[in-house]
Amino acid sequence: MSDHAAAVEFKQVSKNYGSGYVLQNFDLIIQSGKIVTIIGPSGCGKTTLLKMINRLIEPEDGTVLVEGKNVSGLDPVELRRDIGYVIQQIGLFPHMTIEQNISIVPRLKGEKKKALLARTEELLQLIGLSPEQFRSRYPHELSGGQQQRIGVARALAANPSIILMDEPFSALDPISRIQLQKELINLNERVKKTIVFVTHDIDEALKIADQIVLLKDGQIIQTGSPAELLDKPANDFVREFLGVERFNQYSI
Repeated sequence: MSDHAAAVEFKQVSKNYGSGYVLQNFDLIIQSGKIVTIIGPSGCGKTTLLKMINRLIEPEDGTVLVEGKNVSGLDPVELRRDIGYVIQQIGLFPHMTIEQNISIVPRLKGEKKKALLARTEELLQLIGLSPEQFRSRYPHELSGGQQQRIGVARALAANPSIILMDEPFSALDPISRIQLQKELINLNERVKKTIVFVTHDIDEALKIADQIVLLKDGQIIQTGSPAELLDKPANDFVREFLGVERFNQYSI
């Protein structure tokens, strides 16, 4: 797939939970191989948007395309196995070793034991944890930051081209969080996935994103690189949401 192909596309998508539209006639193109952060006030549709990509939420109207295919025509279980998913509550299986946790999706897809072992080793090295030391441990023996790294490794295990991340680092202490943000940027320079990352932390969004999508009331107020939003905010809402101090802080 070329760098400029759309990994995900929303076409005229609407979603109403009964108390009004969360998204209405929503259009968005997410380019392949980029880290795209979705930010905006609470209730603006960030998580809804994310969960529509892997069909955890279905739209009332419109089309969601993943790599050119309409997701409504795809088997939701297969679709979810082909898309990495990392959430705040990491959801590692407590009774399984780290190796079993990481390899669960490729195992379900029928990969051979030898390939699973090699993949687990490769991923542990990729996220900076020694395979010898961590492979046989259980989740409770790991720190929060280490568990979150395993969550990222598990999302990468089936080699998906798209990974969804919903506030993945927000429960971590500031030092682990900054470390994982850096690692995510470095990781994506190597593995070139499309990462759709929901966060309410504006500094996190500015730091990790190739593209930022700023939502309000289910509409895109502005989208662009962090530099574009800081150099040319579309309106007062963008300026206020990003915060005056950031314009000073990030200006060169």
